[in-house]
Amino acid sequence: MPELSRRRRMLVLAICCMSLLIVSLDNTVLNVALPSMQKELHASVSGLQWTIDAYTLVLASLLMLSGSTADRIGRRRVFKTGLVIFTLGSALCSVAPNLETLVIFRMMQAIGGSMLNPVAMSIITNTFTDPRERARAIGVWGGVVGLSMAAGPLVGGLLVDSVGWRSIFWVNLPIGVAALILTWKFVPESRAAKARRPDPVGQLLVIGVLAGVTSTIIEEPSAGWTSPLIIGLICLAVLSLAGLLAYEPRRSEPLIDLRFFRSPPFSGATMIAVCAFAALGGFLFVNTLYLQEARNLSALHAGLYLLPMAAVTGVCAPLSGRLVGSRGPRPSLVVAGVGMTLSGLLFALFDAEAHTPLLFLGYVLFGFGFGWVNAPITNTAVSGMPRSQAGVAAAVASTSRQIGSTLGVAVLGAVLAGGVGASSGPGRAAASYVHDFTDAARPGWWILTACGLAVLVLGIATSGDWARRGAQRAAALFEREQEAPPASASAGTGSSRAL
Repeated sequence: MPELSRRRRMLVLAICCMSLLIVSLDNTVLNVALPSMQKELHASVSGLQWTIDAYTLVLASLLMLSGSTADRIGRRRVFKTGLVIFTLGSALCSVAPNLETLVIFRMMQAIGGSMLNPVAMSIITNTFTDPRERARAIGVWGGVVGLSMAAGPLVGGLLVDSVGWRSIFWVNLPIGVAALILTWKFVPESRAAKARRPDPVGQLLVIGVLAGVTSTIIEEPSAGWTSPLIIGLICLAVLSLAGLLAYEPRRSEPLIDLRFFRSPPFSGATMIAVCAFAALGGFLFVNTLYLQEARNLSALHAGLYLLPMAAVTGVCAPLSGRLVGSRGPRPSLVVAGVGMTLSGLLFALFDAEAHTPLLFLGYVLFGFGFGWVNAPITNTAVSGMPRSQAGVAAAVASTSRQIGSTLGVAVLGAVLAGGVGASSGPGRAAASYVHDFTDAARPGWWILTACGLAVLVLGIATSGDWARRGAQRAAALFEREQEAPPASASAGTGSSRAL
């Protein structure tokens, strides 16, 4: 792809950020609308979990396929297709007659969404070739996440209170159409120098792992560990994972290239993404239900309560991008881990939900910590890899985020359903329900505290000199493969791919 002028690069960044905005805004807006959806559609807690996790599950399953497909047939082409599918899926969600069709249309949204964020990140990586400029661009990208978190609860609350929960999907329509037109006019086409072939077996195995794990966590509280459904789902997850680990290293062009994980920074970024976004997904799910169900706040007032967290995230995200560009990922990851850990401890030890000043302090601390984590994840995932692998590397990082979000909603939703469901009832006093909710959520807060500690420890452990040397050795594997003649590369496939 030819070098673009600075003005054109900024325009491409803005267009890519529009896709991130609608995908991120969709999730934050939806969280505020959950109680209204629950009443109108007569949904259980597990039903609400599926409205979120059906989206993130499909998204996580298809991100790597979309990334490799975009590298092969053209990033702009796949990006435009994703915008069309996502926008159409949003329109259908707004007219869903029941919970089952809403979940199906959310899955359609996810198919389109899988073609947006990782492909947009690949476009950014190939547009901004200077490492410092790329880090700043990724900081802006992370700032859009903060913007969506800040705007989502307010926009969602206003729409739900004034028009109804269905209107939350209308927000995506004008942004999606505008992004499609601008992409067609201004984003140049690009492809990887060495295209990767499809891997349908690997794709099915990935879906089996994620679907088995997520469904087990969500359905276990109602079905029980000994039910045939749960046993079957566990077998599906285990057998799919075993098949994935056995099959993928034997392919010359796998869906998941396990050599990526020889890079300590890349492996660390993947695990950090899972932990950080599990904390975010669970945090938003529990708190939006708490504010509206236990405190009886309206959707708009619940959005205003969450605003401090979102605003702090929006301020910190671009600062993190600049810090990563000048000082590397470690300082941002340390700050992120400390902030998220302190927030979790505040809820776990001091019942911050029951005390408004502590509640807001917990929100601010979590937003502060999460605001610093996104830029180092993305930068670390793509900066140590050759540009020809940017799409797949970015897709793995994005997949890790969605897996984390899926697990966070599934795990904390299951914890909450098991604790609150048995003790709540129609005639239960509000003060008693608040107490029950606080007790039920406490194990979840300890889980979020553990996620924050994991971000801190992994951030320190995978950002030192030895980790950078490991990243250089991993990148050299791909560079030698790309430079080698086709015949010799083919002949050496078996030994070079061994783990």
